[in-house]
Amino acid sequence: MQHVTAHPDGILAVDAGYGRPGVAAIHLVIHQGHAAVIDAGTNASVPRVLGALVAAGIPPENVDWVILTHIHLDHAGGAGSLMCAFPNARLVVHPRGVRHMVDPAKLWEGTSAVYGAERAFALYGRLAPVPPERIVAAADGTEIDLAGRRFLVLETPGHSRHHICVWDETARAFFTGDTFGLSYRELDVDGRASIFPTTTPTQFDPDALHASIDRLLSFFPETMYLTHYSRVTDVERLAADLHRLIGAHVAVAEAARGEGVARHVEILAGLEQIVREEAERQGWTHPEAEVLELFRQDLELNAQGLGIWLDFTAGKEPAPTQ
Repeated sequence: MQHVTAHPDGILAVDAGYGRPGVAAIHLVIHQGHAAVIDAGTNASVPRVLGALVAAGIPPENVDWVILTHIHLDHAGGAGSLMCAFPNARLVVHPRGVRHMVDPAKLWEGTSAVYGAERAFALYGRLAPVPPERIVAAADGTEIDLAGRRFLVLETPGHSRHHICVWDETARAFFTGDTFGLSYRELDVDGRASIFPTTTPTQFDPDALHASIDRLLSFFPETMYLTHYSRVTDVERLAADLHRLIGAHVAVAEAARGEGVARHVEILAGLEQIVREEAERQGWTHPEAEVLELFRQDLELNAQGLGIWLDFTAGKEPAPTQ
């Protein structure tokens, strides 16, 4: 299957079909004839997941877990539909995310506020609720068993307050959602990956994000599986770059003047300059305009998140509630 990539240790990356190819990965862990799905993509991703499981010889009743790193809809929008397809699965989500999976109305409102209702529906479709009895509220330290394969849940705030990362002891790897940033395969240079942070609305917290990254490193992982996009190694180098780039994002935000649209435009221009400098540092071979277009949506969302963070730290906005 062209949209499925096989990685070591029984891990498959399914391209979620979110925008262009290579933007969002849904990871399947196959072990002893059973499977866990880590992140759920959108409703449009569901046929791809089902097809990948069929190709792997896993019947729907042998999917034991659907695990969400957080409830942003590019990660969680397809969760309700997948749970309908997997009769024996339980949904794992941060305690703050449970109520939004049971009743997605407020989650939908927040997403519509970021994208606009029409664009949000085109991206994510209609959200299906999950019965509360099928949900596991995964606080820090929760252990998950997949046919004898052990996963450990860590709370990793910074990108959002409802973010978890999942440690796979067998693979010596983390499934990182957005905590370990994004790494687009188009930008690999001779197999060498690069990294970029996500400061998207509405709960960016740079100090918490730095701490979460360091906590992941304390496990000495060999590999990180990012939702955007899948497998990276050379973890210590990427972590150092990620710390540096989070600091650069914060510096751009703190240097911005004014309010509203004017400040947003200034932050966005600063983030574009970070991309230009990173292109030179990493040796990306694409033309500048192509690189900026590749990051266009990420930069827009990062700028929004930085603006909300500035207002919150200045006491101008209430704390996000998710």
